[in-house]
Amino acid sequence: MKTAVRKDLTNEINSGRKARLIFICLFLLLILFLILDIFLGSVNIKPSEVIGAFFNNSHTGFQTIILKFRLPKAITALTVGIALSLSGLQMQTVFRNPMAGPYVLGISSGASLGVAFVILGFSSTITPESLTGFGNWILVAASWVGAGAVMLLIMVISSKVKDIMTVLILGIMLSSGISAVVTIMQYFSNETLLKAYVIWTMGSLGNLTVNQLNVLLISVSAGIILSLFSSKMLNALLLGENYAGSIGLNVRFARAVIFICTSILAGSVTAFCGPIGFIGIAVPHIVRILFKTSDHKILIPGTILMGGAVMLASDILSQLPGSETVLPINAVTSLIGIPVVIWVILRNRQYSDSF
Repeated sequence: MKTAVRKDLTNEINSGRKARLIFICLFLLLILFLILDIFLGSVNIKPSEVIGAFFNNSHTGFQTIILKFRLPKAITALTVGIALSLSGLQMQTVFRNPMAGPYVLGISSGASLGVAFVILGFSSTITPESLTGFGNWILVAASWVGAGAVMLLIMVISSKVKDIMTVLILGIMLSSGISAVVTIMQYFSNETLLKAYVIWTMGSLGNLTVNQLNVLLISVSAGIILSLFSSKMLNALLLGENYAGSIGLNVRFARAVIFICTSILAGSVTAFCGPIGFIGIAVPHIVRILFKTSDHKILIPGTILMGGAVMLASDILSQLPGSETVLPINAVTSLIGIPVVIWVILRNRQYSDSF
């Protein structure tokens, strides 16, 4: 008996040490990619010039590139990676579906519909030029509402349809239907509003103004706090709603908190950066593989670090350092995420016990 207890204690200590080592490695990787994202770009700038830009000891043009473009873009990439990865983790747990993610299930499309209503649907009161200051909060709030509405609808569907692939197909169909509505709105919009919306759909990590970045940081910070607060709820829901209710969890309250959190995280990113795919699906699975656990007290901080690192790496690759060409960020995230999605589908039976 004592030997068994001692063995379990030893395994627990070793597991804790391994988790701490992985956290340290992920943190160092995140810092490395953050530095590289600032130092590398389509314009070749010497490392000494980059460092000098932070101390007003660099060429004016280089200083502008570093402080006005690369640094905000790196912060945006970090924030976007964290937000999408956390929203994907929460959706996979709540829906108990390894394929759940804001892009695949149409949550990003719902957020896009909210943005379309603001930019295209209120031409008499709101113009693209007015979307500064408080107008940015209107934009992000509309995106939250759109994302939340679609997530609620998917939740209702998943409660009646248990097959994972059927829910996935319905989510794709719902996304297509929302795109059709947006297309109709574009057709009846005037040229100025249509141009503003089309530019938004092409949005990247580098198009945010200082005010928009502040709104994004505040919104995502609120979402991260809610995520950390909901870790115990997510652990309970992972075992099923009936079990969660039997141990005293208020399932309706837990789902409401997670819905709000996911809508804020996915909606905020979509509002300012456009729909970005596959990060929300891929990163949570990578984190589960690394830590070999389903405990959200470990998965949430691990997802924060890994999500930020993956998005920073994607931004570095999209810039094709040393060339003047910049790839769309969605192309890079797709190349990273699609192999993970294919792997999850092929190993679906293996994951079924965890969801």
